[in-house]
Amino acid sequence: MTAAAAVPAGDPFDALGDPHRRRIVELLGAGGRSVREISDELPISRPAVSRHLRLLKDAGLVIEQARGTQRIYRLHDEGVAAVQAYLAQVWGDAAIRMRLFAENTEPENTEPENTEPENPARGSSTWESAGRDEDPT
Repeated sequence: MTAAAAVPAGDPFDALGDPHRRRIVELLGAGGRSVREISDELPISRPAVSRHLRLLKDAGLVIEQARGTQRIYRLHDEGVAAVQAYLAQVWGDAAIRMRLFAENTEPENTEPENTEPENPARGSSTWESAGRDEDPT
């Protein structure tokens, strides 16, 4: 295998932009499946599933293995790991920046708020505040 063949032809994030492809990735996360097994779980045809699998394969997220007359598709560990690493880097940096911002920002309002809701239908008579249930009239 040459170095060029090891590099995915497609962008994994473009591939994951379609809800059917995301669902396929979710299904394959539980283990390898055939096109028929995948299409049984989706509201699309087998040829459509095959096209989605080809795009996922081109993006380096899915690999196929021959098992008899079937092709079994499963997640490609290296492709998934690359996506996870990218997201961890991006969101990790963002989380650090957010924590630093929160730690270095003063709250705007430090006074406690009244948390009891007012009931406009009942009002606030002295009978209610005294804890009496009956109206004095």
